[in-house]
Parts: sequence; C-alpha cells; structure tokens
Amino acid sequence: MSSTPLSTSSTSSTSSPRAAQSPRAARRSAGASALTGGLLAALALAASVAVAPGAAADAENVPPAGSSPVCAFYDGDGLTVFGDQGDRAFQVQCMLANRRYLPWDAVDGTFGLRTLDAVRRFQADHPPLLGTGLVDADTWAALWRGDVPVDGAV
Repeated sequence: MSSTPLSTSSTSSTSSPRAAQSPRAARRSAGASALTGGLLAALALAASVAVAPGAAADAENVPPAGSSPVCAFYDGDGLTVFGDQGDRAFQVQCMLANRRYLPWDAVDGTFGLRTLDAVRRFQADHPPLLGTGLVDADTWAALWRGDVPVDGAV
C-alpha cells in the first residue's frame, strides 16, 4: 500500500496573505474579528440606552446617589405581606421602584402602606393578578418577568 502526501502544493507569491496563513492563525484572526465586532455592538447598545428618550421619564423616581437599581436581596417566591421586614420586602420594593410603582426613597425593607399601595397598583395593571396587596407566587412571577402593564402605561 502506497502512501500519498496530503498536500504537496506550495503557496505562490501571488496568493493572498490570508491563504498563506495556517489554519490556526486563520481561526485566531476570525475570532479577533468576531470579538471586535461584538465589542462594537455592545458599545453602540450601551450608548443608545444611555441617551434613550424616556430612560429617566420620572425625574423624581431615580435611584439615590451611590446606589444601584439592581435588585439582589431575595430570589424566591415566598408569600410577602404588609408588615414584613427584611430581604423579601427589600426585593419587592426594589422591583416596584424599578418599574416606577414606588419611589426610591420608600425602599427601606419594611412592607408598609406605600409598598402595599404600589403592590395593589402593580397587580391591577397586570391581570389576571388580583389586587390583594399580597405578594404571592403569581405576583412574584410577574415582577421577575418584568411584565409590561396591560394598558402599556406605568
């Protein structure tokens, strides 16, 4: 059985530089191009979000200086009710503030009257939720999904 070399052709001096690259170099070059394109797209998206009209439509409902609108206090769906204090109340309040149902100065970790009112308004805007003021599994699910109100206005 005779053995034949896989490729014996040499690259001519008139071929393109990419054709002369090893497969590894070509993959590296393609990866760098894809990475550059991805970074440019991310920068463009960030710039468009930063200047999007209406991005801060309610000038009085902005996160306090030095804080973040990211809600990372609780990640469950336990029943949360008027009078509760702690991580679940903070999470409900933060999510409601992000959706402009509650002012940021009311995010204090205590499920009080302002939070109760905000929960009821959120539930009224998101049928089939019932406006009970109780943050049950269905209300948590709507908060986590970030559902848009049925009428489209907040």
